[in-house]
Amino acid sequence: MNVENISENPCPIARALAFLGDSWSILILRDAHAGVTRFDHFRKSLGIAPTILTKRLAVLTEEGILEKRRYSEHPPRDEYVLSEAGQDFLPVLFMIGAWGRKHRGGGKLTKFYDAEAGTEIRPVAIDEATGAKLGTRAIRMGC
Repeated sequence: MNVENISENPCPIARALAFLGDSWSILILRDAHAGVTRFDHFRKSLGIAPTILTKRLAVLTEEGILEKRRYSEHPPRDEYVLSEAGQDFLPVLFMIGAWGRKHRGGGKLTKFYDAEAGTEIRPVAIDEATGAKLGTRAIRMGC
């Protein structure tokens, strides 16, 4: 895949996937939303090789999804926190999870709960302009 060509594509899905289409990157964002910020914690949670994690964190930081912050000078240590763009990715994670629950479910699955209400979160994507649930109306693409 030629990432440079895709990142110039007019399709926003193609542009997003040009740097985010890797499952490790999405799982790093999942963990970041759960409060993980440090390299060793990501590595332990994901069971990811340090070289792969280093590369994925670098891309997510360069693309402005995560922000790198120094938490120790001696020895120098950084943590990774969600930027505004990273925070905006939470609904995408929930929609991926909802699709996975429906089409890749079976067995014991993690559930997500609203911390205030205590109810299970069941995401639904809707079109802001029409209020229609996505997937219930025909779509067309254009620039």
